Amino acid sequence: MRFLLDAEQAEFGRTLGRMLAAADTPAAVRAWGTGDSGPGRAVWRRLAEAGLFGLAVPEGCGGAGFLPVELVVGLVESGRHAVPGPVVETVAAAVLLDRLGDADPAGAWLPAIAAGGAVVSYADLARGPYALDAAAADVTFVADGGTLRRPGGYGPVQPSVDPARRLVRCGNDGGTVVASGPAVRAAAAYAADLARLLTAAQALGLGRRLLDDTVAYVKQRTQFGVAIGSFQAVKHRLADVLLGLEFAEPLVYGAAVDLAGGREAGIGIAMAKAAAGEAAYAAARAALQLHGALGYTEELDLSLWIRKARALRGAWGTPAECRARVLPSPAAGG
Repeated sequence: MRFLLDAEQAEFGRTLGRMLAAADTPAAVRAWGTGDSGPGRAVWRRLAEAGLFGLAVPEGCGGAGFLPVELVVGLVESGRHAVPGPVVETVAAAVLLDRLGDADPAGAWLPAIAAGGAVVSYADLARGPYALDAAAADVTFVADGGTLRRPGGYGPVQPSVDPARRLVRCGNDGGTVVASGPAVRAAAAYAADLARLLTAAQALGLGRRLLDDTVAYVKQRTQFGVAIGSFQAVKHRLADVLLGLEFAEPLVYGAAVDLAGGREAGIGIAMAKAAAGEAAYAAARAALQLHGALGYTEELDLSLWIRKARALRGAWGTPAECRARVLPSPAAGG
């Protein structure tokens, strides 16, 4: 099945793309990786002004309501331009707070999220002990079973394959309880699925960017007096990357359509995440090989996308974890 964006959704994506192209996101990514969040927060504010974060916030709190398809459109562009920071986690936390139905935490944070005034990190201990960019965030929420809390402190920043993804461990170290009960468990499960889908959207946009940049490069680089893009082996390699991305795209948008319609989307999201993560990783490997030794250099912006592809592949669900949800083993009772 083919999913087509309507004119308004497509224009939203183009507007974000033009804005991010003019924002020098590579410089913001490099600064973020050293602990300087200033340039990244400037990009963040521009995303908020364009309405991205408001797509996860109800109208009563200054947002546009929960619009999953539009969120996917925006996250594809954030991946295409390698926007730094916990964009996925902020959106997931906003939806979680809204679904709790508790006016106190929602009223305290949702208006600020919609306006771009709050960078939020979020971790679900059932899915991993690390919170992305908690050291740079204005607030961090941690879901631990039926409890949502703000941790009392953080460990040191952990090494990451992507230096701009600064991870800290958030264990069960107390802190302030924000909410507790069955509603937290249900909201956290929904937020985790949403985070997985939006990470898939980021990977899809990133993979598209890697493919575009690599195609442009192989048209310019020559061997034996001709562009290497004319070689059959190169054409086949890039065609395989394109097929992977083309296969992943309808899975990502299809899962978003299911969420928008209130339908169960967990399995569809897992399929989308596995496909988009693998497609972006394949695009990164092809880009690295076809750029040759140039692809390994720190100075080349391409390296920022290559590193992020590897990180997004495993974030909020590895390919193996996602496939296990789609096709559980008989031993697991599937």
